Amino acid sequence: MLKISGLNGEQKIANHPDDNGQEFLSSKQGVRIAVALGSNLGDSQQILAAAIAQLSTVPKMQLIATSSWYRTKAVGPPQPDYINGCIIMQVDMTPQVLLETLLATEQQFGRVRQERWGPRSLDLDLLLYDQVILDIPNLQIPHPRMRERAFVLVPLAEIAPDWIEPVSGYKIKQLVKDVDCSDVHLLKSN
Repeated sequence: MLKISGLNGEQKIANHPDDNGQEFLSSKQGVRIAVALGSNLGDSQQILAAAIAQLSTVPKMQLIATSSWYRTKAVGPPQPDYINGCIIMQVDMTPQVLLETLLATEQQFGRVRQERWGPRSLDLDLLLYDQVILDIPNLQIPHPRMRERAFVLVPLAEIAPDWIEPVSGYKIKQLVKDVDCSDVHLLKSN
């Protein structure tokens, strides 16, 4: 069984695993989403800027806001520091189609999935999809670890401080106060 919550407490219970709430979610028009971006291979700032430009050309996706870039310590095995940031977009597509679009964009920029939390040319994580809570086998919204990650919360708080994370009920600017931000450093040139 799948429970999906949306704006104003709307809910749908899907009894068929293959439904994935598509009827409920596809009825939403022009929803606001948050995406985290990261890179630690190649010219990371150029890759991230190009990925944002690429996503901005996708039909039914409109860029609303871009955070500054931040240098952050990598999570996982020893590897170079990351450049991280976040974007807010307005989209007219279901979370599943959006996920497929993000994964295809990662591949266009040379993303190879070899080890969990390994180095990568481009990482795109869907953080928030309006106020939807979704848990299906290949996608969880909100992103299940976003509340623990300063490298996500710091740039997100810069561009969406009052967005309420629907699981905790807290605003992003409140969540960022609960994480150690000492390894997140603003880059001077964007």
